[in-house]
Amino acid sequence: MSSGKGGELIPSSSELDLDRPNIEDYLPSGSSIHEPLGKLRLCDLLDISPTLTEAAGAIVDDSFTQCFKSNPPEPWNWNVYLFPLWCCGVVIRYLILFPVRVIVLTVGWIIFLSCFIPVHLLLKGHDKLQKNMERALVELICSFFVASWTGVINYHGPRPSMRPKQVFVANHTSMIDFIILEQMSSFAVIMQKHPGWVGLLQSTILESVGCIWFNRTEAKDRETVTKKLREHSQGVDNNPLLIFPEGTCVNNQYSVMFKKGAFELGCTICPIAIKYNKIFVDAFWNSRKQSFTMHLLQLMTSWAVVCDVWYLEPQNLRPDETPIEFAERVRDIISVRAGLKKVPWDGYLKYSRPSPKHREQKQQSFAESVLRRLEEN
Repeated sequence: MSSGKGGELIPSSSELDLDRPNIEDYLPSGSSIHEPLGKLRLCDLLDISPTLTEAAGAIVDDSFTQCFKSNPPEPWNWNVYLFPLWCCGVVIRYLILFPVRVIVLTVGWIIFLSCFIPVHLLLKGHDKLQKNMERALVELICSFFVASWTGVINYHGPRPSMRPKQVFVANHTSMIDFIILEQMSSFAVIMQKHPGWVGLLQSTILESVGCIWFNRTEAKDRETVTKKLREHSQGVDNNPLLIFPEGTCVNNQYSVMFKKGAFELGCTICPIAIKYNKIFVDAFWNSRKQSFTMHLLQLMTSWAVVCDVWYLEPQNLRPDETPIEFAERVRDIISVRAGLKKVPWDGYLKYSRPSPKHREQKQQSFAESVLRRLEEN
């Protein structure tokens, strides 16, 4: 990844193919390097050497792209003994479990809306009672969502309490992280603003529990959000604040750098570690390749969502510690508990790519260095 003028990352108009890096993109074009006649070129070596091709692919397919890959399970059903069992499983999941789960979620929404709308409209002026009832109803609908996936969630540690000057931070795999945590205790979350029906829920129902939304492309939003975070964390009656400091969904195998914003508020940080069991379904949401609606359908047509949640020991900023060091220390705690591999990448690089000119210069430099080493040997 690289930066343009002023050090700003240059957003791409097209999506990065994170799952399938193309080696040819990292090779110089014919017009970018003028080789003397008779010289051996890198592209020729890649054509004749499978080993060198594999090595170049390993360079391209680095630890950054691995953080955002969906790793499908190994196929197990393509033999005469197991294929009939697999077919039976498909019938059960799609024709029995899925309709039942749709009914459960529909009933949940009917109950929720029939209670939430009167509470929201008729209890204005009774702030404390209204807040308590809305919190309970949001927890209820989240429980229906978890039930629609046949969620098996194991919570470890004391249940979060409502206190001022405390912030909960967790690793981030999918938007369902919020649903799983919300059904246990009502949180106010800071989250990217989404379009469609998810955005409608954000701007209506979830704002009732004090959630804060941002747009990562708007610089002014960052200043506003920082101000709202400070105000919210000081409130005695506000819901506990939940932040996903990675800033993007990671595939529950790695942990990318934590943003320091949550660690500059002067609050007690309460780490939460979330680990999904992939034996039944991969809960990672690749938002570049899948809408959230399709992600929910994938969960509802799986056998179950199995997950462990650990509420870890609260942490405070040490006298000789910077906010960045504090963020790294908390990331260490979460990564160890959830069994995640730490990588030194900023998750926001997922949404940007280098300019064509800079990328061509890097390609040329890479090719020249490889050719130089080959000539020396």
